[in-house]
Amino acid sequence: MSAAPPRRAVVIVASTRAADGTYEDRTGPTLVDALTTWGYAATGPIVVSDGDPVGLALATALRDSPEVVLTTGGTGVSPSDRTPEQTRPFLDRELPGIPELIRARGFAGGQPLAAISRGLAGVSGRTLVVNLPGSRGGVRDAIDVLGPILDHVVEQLAGGDHEAVG
Repeated sequence: MSAAPPRRAVVIVASTRAADGTYEDRTGPTLVDALTTWGYAATGPIVVSDGDPVGLALATALRDSPEVVLTTGGTGVSPSDRTPEQTRPFLDRELPGIPELIRARGFAGGQPLAAISRGLAGVSGRTLVVNLPGSRGGVRDAIDVLGPILDHVVEQLAGGDHEAVG
């Protein structure tokens, strides 16, 4: 009897400065490490410029129907921050509680700017898609929120029963 293949996840980094080599992104590798620790075969980080390239990266990632796609960056209010706008067309259903919890965790942790993150979370087919802030602290907050719920959401999307988490 062979083991089931590992669940797959893709990490997309939306950062024009990281994409053009101005600085090295540190949020993507942190997410890949977390996903790997949680038992996912993680692809990435795929680093793209803000705006339309995020939508193209999402379309490419979703074609392979991974269980999870996490984006980091592009959720703020600067003119180039367009990750939520690039994500929304792919979502069949939104899951507003996930980004609400990520923002609340950041705010409670002393980061008032967490309140202006516009990240989305939702379902595209059977894939969970979550937009995370581009800051290291925001990614750490997201990992804290996602860790206890990610497997349950993925199991639900695969048709699993409603067993309690906790």
